Amino acid sequence: MTTSEAAVLLRSSRQHVVDICERGLLPYVKVGAHRRLRRADVEAFLRPELTRDQLKALWLHRAVAGRLVQDPDAVLAKAATNLERLRRVHPDGMAAKWLDRWRVVLDSGVEAVLDMLASRAPDAIELRQNSPFAGVLPEAERRAVLAAFADRWRSAHAA
Repeated sequence: MTTSEAAVLLRSSRQHVVDICERGLLPYVKVGAHRRLRRADVEAFLRPELTRDQLKALWLHRAVAGRLVQDPDAVLAKAATNLERLRRVHPDGMAAKWLDRWRVVLDSGVEAVLDMLASRAPDAIELRQNSPFAGVLPEAERRAVLAAFADRWRSAHAA
């Protein structure tokens, strides 16, 4: 579908669709000079279904986003250091592809990183599985987030 058609589904402007495509939040392909999106990706952007592990990663990365807004330089520096270490361990293959995507996001600035940390878009879900943000949250805070998530999950999925 075109960006204009996607904008109607997303109830946004065409430019907003272009912007979220460029930030990597919505996958697209170029046909000539035009972007084309899969309807399934646009619908998933609206209401993606997340697995338990994907939702847990989203909760942890939202906590990282909280740290990022408090101290952007320190969090981005930690992510960059981790990213370089991971790139040495995974020089090729699928992990390298996602690590390269993280490099693009980190180079795009704090707003792009915040979007990726908190997005339910398919690309963001995949990126969070190869996250360079290890060690950003103190262990006590990480455990508290995981405990809160577990409590919420149990209450939401109680029989």
